[in-house]
Amino acid sequence: MTDRTVDLLVIGAGMTGLALGLALADEGFSVELIEPQQPDLDTLEQQFDQLCTNLPGARVSALTLASEELLRKLEVWQRVSQTRAEAYTRMHVWDGETRGEISFDALELHEPCLGHIVENRLIVAALLERATQHPDVHCSFGVSLSSLELSSSSQRVLLSDGSERHCSLVVGADGANSVTRRLAGMGTHEWDYGHHALVATLRLEGSHQHCCWQRFTEDGPLALLPLKSDANDLVSLVWSTSPEHAQTLYGLDDNLLCEAITRGSDSRAGRVIEVHHRALVPLRQRHAQEYVCAGVALVGDAAHTIHPLAGQGVNLGFQDVAALVEILSEARDGSEGLGSLRVLRRYQRRRMLTNLRMSAVMQGFRTLFTPQPAFVELVRSLGMRAIDQCSPVKQHLMLDAMGLRADLPELLKRPLKI
Repeated sequence: MTDRTVDLLVIGAGMTGLALGLALADEGFSVELIEPQQPDLDTLEQQFDQLCTNLPGARVSALTLASEELLRKLEVWQRVSQTRAEAYTRMHVWDGETRGEISFDALELHEPCLGHIVENRLIVAALLERATQHPDVHCSFGVSLSSLELSSSSQRVLLSDGSERHCSLVVGADGANSVTRRLAGMGTHEWDYGHHALVATLRLEGSHQHCCWQRFTEDGPLALLPLKSDANDLVSLVWSTSPEHAQTLYGLDDNLLCEAITRGSDSRAGRVIEVHHRALVPLRQRHAQEYVCAGVALVGDAAHTIHPLAGQGVNLGFQDVAALVEILSEARDGSEGLGSLRVLRRYQRRRMLTNLRMSAVMQGFRTLFTPQPAFVELVRSLGMRAIDQCSPVKQHLMLDAMGLRADLPELLKRPLKI
């Protein structure tokens, strides 16, 4: 048991927590990561290589080009991209109940791709590998947060092994059921989507064509996301549907489930011939009432979780990271306290409205594509087809989905092309 004083204590070493810890350390802050799980740090390289020889896992993220830029600046993107990141160049979205459909193509924006599909565990492994090598990041594994004593200047943190930490700011990056959020007394607004997501790794009879396929069914959206493989025949399934339907699908044998997915996707990506790593994930919306209090800030799923409909969850978390790092660096340069509520509210103002807006858009899509009167379905279909024919609107939607807005924090901005 060793007491320690650092600038920032980051609770949680998932994708968001690790990215935050590295970004802060690269800015010259002293950082400690606290994580209850205990990885085998002596075999990280072998673990990474082993991940890439196994069949891809079912939990994946659709990384935007902005998120890719963050990982590049953290010096982990090359590690990820050289192993198993699959670029997708097209997206095809259609309404399973009408004739409405929209296609997006990177060529329309003169970009090489729209984003990358990467396994979550691969991103974590690459970030963890660099975090353990960084001189300004201390990783404490196998311990958890027990209590907080907070103020605007100095925080006293008690850990499960009896040791203490003293820091200027505690950042909760410990997921949807955040202990940090609970101990800080920060409430949430939450509700059940009434959906479970069936996730799995699938093999197609043919190629996925580097395309993300998404159909809106009467029960919920079904997405097939391309995965890296020699034959381009692996995809990740995310089928959001009612709990009863999800349980029924989950209980099918492999052949029947392959047939159900092929039918559910209208065979647009071809016939599904194998299914692996199936799992059910209950979907619940959470949004912290406040992202900050004196001495504490929340990022990623600790602050907000949304429907996986557009694959924006981890991208919003990385945006939180970039914004918080920028604001804390400016505060330090201005000799302001890192745990000051005045400083932390700048972060909240910058991120909360954007995250709430995305949450509302996802909820709106979910409502719009539930069974509706015939007139509403007609308007929905005509609207999708009109957008598909309107290049300026499509390009705006693509740029937003790719994270290429002008108001991004510096960590997410790509270098200007000369």
